Amino acid sequence: MKRPGPVLTLLAGLVLGLFLLSLNATTGTKSASSSQVEAPAASTSPSPKASATSSPSPTKTTASPTPSKSAPPNADYAGRTDDDSSAIAVSLRNGKAIAYFCDGHDKESWLKGDVKDDGTMKLTGKNGSELNGTLQGKRIRGTVDLEGQRYGFTADKAVKPSGLYRATATVRGAQVDGGWVVLPGDGRDQVGIVNRDGEPSAAPDIDPETGAVTIDGEQLTAEPVTP
Repeated sequence: MKRPGPVLTLLAGLVLGLFLLSLNATTGTKSASSSQVEAPAASTSPSPKASATSSPSPTKTTASPTPSKSAPPNADYAGRTDDDSSAIAVSLRNGKAIAYFCDGHDKESWLKGDVKDDGTMKLTGKNGSELNGTLQGKRIRGTVDLEGQRYGFTADKAVKPSGLYRATATVRGAQVDGGWVVLPGDGRDQVGIVNRDGEPSAAPDIDPETGAVTIDGEQLTAEPVTP
């Protein structure tokens, strides 16, 4: 049997070498491809911006003071009782009041006291007499308790010469004390009493313009009365 020639042996070795070289090249490429792993791009989310405007601090509010009620205005009032038997006048000044009640014959009372901010008043006089009234706009509505009787009354705001008047003096040795209620109008509608040493009687009219009055032949001047 003939052995292959040296040429064939050389060719066979060359082919085998080329095959092995090709195999190594292919394997190297795959290994390189496998080792090159791309790292994913890091995604950086933008951090939220801090609010540019900070919340305002709460404003401290101061409660407005409640306005206090003012005292009733200074004024004079005059009117009659509901039964028309008597007259009454009230003078208000700076939260104080003085009143005069009389029937023009022999029943009278001077009363005084405070006036509250809401216009209510409780005035007291001698022998337990008492006036309870309430200022209602331009009038006073109330009651007078005197000698066991109660009189309802309404006194409207008075403009001079209307209002409350009084005159005191010594006439012919007697102590004279006169009080007058000059009712709203021209000043000629008047109710009054003069006491002579404590003895009451109907009073003569006063001059509504000057207050002049003649008592027992002597001229006196009746002055407006305020608290």
